[in-house]
Amino acid sequence: MLKVLLTKLKESLTSVLPVTLIVIILNFTPLVDLTLTEVGAFAVCSIFLILGIALFNLGADLAMTPMGEQAGTGLTRSGSMKLLLSVCFAMGVLITVAEPDLSVLASQVAGFINGTALIVTVGVGVGIFLVLSILRMVFKKSLSSLLMFFYMFLFMLAALAVVADKSDFLALGFDSGGVTTGPITVPFIMALGVGVAGSLGGKDASENSFGLVAMCSIGPILAVMILGLCSSGEMSYEVPDYSLTSLSEVPQAILDVMGEVGLALGLIVLFFAVIQIFILKLPKRKILQIAVGIVYTFVGLVVFLTAVSVGFMPIGYKMGVELAENHPALLIVFGFILGFVVVLAEPAVHVLNKQVETITEGTVSRRSMLLALSIGVGISIGLSMLRIVFDFNILYYLVPGYFLSLGLSFFVPKLYTAIAFDSGGVASGPLTSTFILPFAIGACVTMQGAENVMADAFGVVAMVAMTPLITIQLLGFHSVVTRRMREKIAMKRILSADDEQIINFM
Repeated sequence: MLKVLLTKLKESLTSVLPVTLIVIILNFTPLVDLTLTEVGAFAVCSIFLILGIALFNLGADLAMTPMGEQAGTGLTRSGSMKLLLSVCFAMGVLITVAEPDLSVLASQVAGFINGTALIVTVGVGVGIFLVLSILRMVFKKSLSSLLMFFYMFLFMLAALAVVADKSDFLALGFDSGGVTTGPITVPFIMALGVGVAGSLGGKDASENSFGLVAMCSIGPILAVMILGLCSSGEMSYEVPDYSLTSLSEVPQAILDVMGEVGLALGLIVLFFAVIQIFILKLPKRKILQIAVGIVYTFVGLVVFLTAVSVGFMPIGYKMGVELAENHPALLIVFGFILGFVVVLAEPAVHVLNKQVETITEGTVSRRSMLLALSIGVGISIGLSMLRIVFDFNILYYLVPGYFLSLGLSFFVPKLYTAIAFDSGGVASGPLTSTFILPFAIGACVTMQGAENVMADAFGVVAMVAMTPLITIQLLGFHSVVTRRMREKIAMKRILSADDEQIINFM
């Protein structure tokens, strides 16, 4: 176990170090002026971030992934469709309601909309679309066709929101879809898909195991848009307090995070315990392994989320403010750089990459996945900064972006489409909502004023969720073109071969 933990620590160090170095190097330039206390807090939190990611990844391997796979397998083999769908709906709602990422987003928009209403709305959206995802797998329906249908419906609602002067809900809705698929939800939902697909079998089992995260990212967007269209009255945004947490407040911050993570994991454990008693009946040795993994997951998430809330949110906000005040032209450049390296530190990204490499038997390597995600997220943050500078609607990005990604789905292998749409939800994890979003809010408050934050700063998570859909499908498109070129070259060589060199055994 110690050897595995050391490997995880090495991986997380490689992930977090680029972000930390960029912030510290910036502090030694005229671009950003951080106090010694701020630099110290950020450095200490970076160390804890490394430890938190390592413990979480180890816990995901030992507990979250096996729990999801066993639950999916057991519920499918029970033969009761009603039981499968009912449990999946309840799991989707409760796990999402307890997702720490969603709580972080809700806390940053509390001045605009009631946080509890937002969380419950998003939870119901995920529950419904998790059920639809399971039905898709059972009846073997095309993921591309369903995504096309629901995104067309989504953009119809977006048009209604613009006409009804509710466009502030657009960015919030798309951001909700991104943060919903966080570090607790992703490993469980992805493993659930693997378990259900494995039980159903068929030649498309590998393809069907992906797509649950993609579908579950749509539900919150539709639910929040409908909530916005049904709302009435004037709504205004208040900038949260992003001041650095003092040492005396750190214990309370840790307790708050422990409560959130304990609730999230407690709901998952409770559901799994019920399924274990009545359906699965796994051996004690397997249950003990899962219990140990849950402890690692709990400690890892508490350390991770405390580190980002205490040290990363204040620094992200201040960097956005100072770059916008002194060097607004560099916002786009540093937006790309931060986006490129931040995705490396997202815990759920590593879970996805490992599962992709395993299920595709190395066809899609972890390195190529990570490079595609980094480029996509870097471009998305750069474009988001451009939107803050010039103050225009996010639909100018989202409409062509999603049409391009949906169009690509007809020209690449279906497996790449499923992986790409899952990656979009996974890339927008806790570091995006606790570092990149405050960075965007700080820049927007400085350049456009607090009254435009909902329209201009929010939506950055949505951009992070969208661009991997394009970059990873382009990776698939490249593989298709490369394979066909090789086949053509091989055929030309066969046709141009000298007949006398062909050995006739007759």
